[in-house]
Amino acid sequence: MSGAVCQQTRQGSVRTVFRALCDAPLLAALREAGLDTVEGAFGYGAGEDMTPDGLGHRGRFRLHLECDDGTRRELYMKRYAREPLSWRWERWRVYGPGRGAAQIEFDNLLAAHAAHLPTMDHAACGEEIGREGVRRGFVIVSAVPGEALEQAAEPFLERCASDPARAADFTARLASLVRSLHGAGYVHRDLYSSHVFLHEREGGIELRLIDLARMFAPRFRTFRWRVKDLAALQYSMPPHWVQGSWDAFLGGYLPHASPAHRARWRGAIDAKTAYMRWRIGRRATGGGASA
Repeated sequence: MSGAVCQQTRQGSVRTVFRALCDAPLLAALREAGLDTVEGAFGYGAGEDMTPDGLGHRGRFRLHLECDDGTRRELYMKRYAREPLSWRWERWRVYGPGRGAAQIEFDNLLAAHAAHLPTMDHAACGEEIGREGVRRGFVIVSAVPGEALEQAAEPFLERCASDPARAADFTARLASLVRSLHGAGYVHRDLYSSHVFLHEREGGIELRLIDLARMFAPRFRTFRWRVKDLAALQYSMPPHWVQGSWDAFLGGYLPHASPAHRARWRGAIDAKTAYMRWRIGRRATGGGASA
């Protein structure tokens, strides 16, 4: 069973905070590996570096920890070094002043749990905070079972060709997942198929959201933000699924909407998806464009 932990230490003007939502064996393994401190997380060298080019002050790593309950846990860690001022201002504008990237992602996972959204089961984060604000931080999350829809959707739907009911169940579950996210007041902001995981198990399938770093609860223009989520999903899903199942998806996402209201959503999503295709195509040819 997972439990919440929060500990703080202070040395002079520098305060260090560690927070965790995990079971006792994982918490013990994190402590043993030194991953309950900012210094330990930034000095940890046993993980696989998965940092793509161009991330600047950010790093991504895959870890495996042996726990005293006999399990071997797969985890992912993000490290955030000192950020440019422009990044901090933009984040504070959305999430409020004084909050670092690691804390925001951890808090988003707590919010997802509170809203009963299927996502990562365990997480931990730490931040080093001085008079000038957050200096650096890290967040660790547990891996989720299955594979991202970016890779899994196509072969899964091919296997469903002779089982329309299974394909319809997939569409209904995906619609329910996004409806639950938006119904709880949140948007993902990166709702591409790479951030929805499909796990096939005995008795059915399971879908989970990952990468909650940019999730937030918009106070204004909620229709626009939700359309952006839906357009990202439409853009990144297999074209034959979009062609054959998007109407059923919208029916599940908007179960009580009138045909006219649903048509308004469809038109806005299609327009945003078309713009995304244009923008990405323009970038690919060196033209550049802003969202």
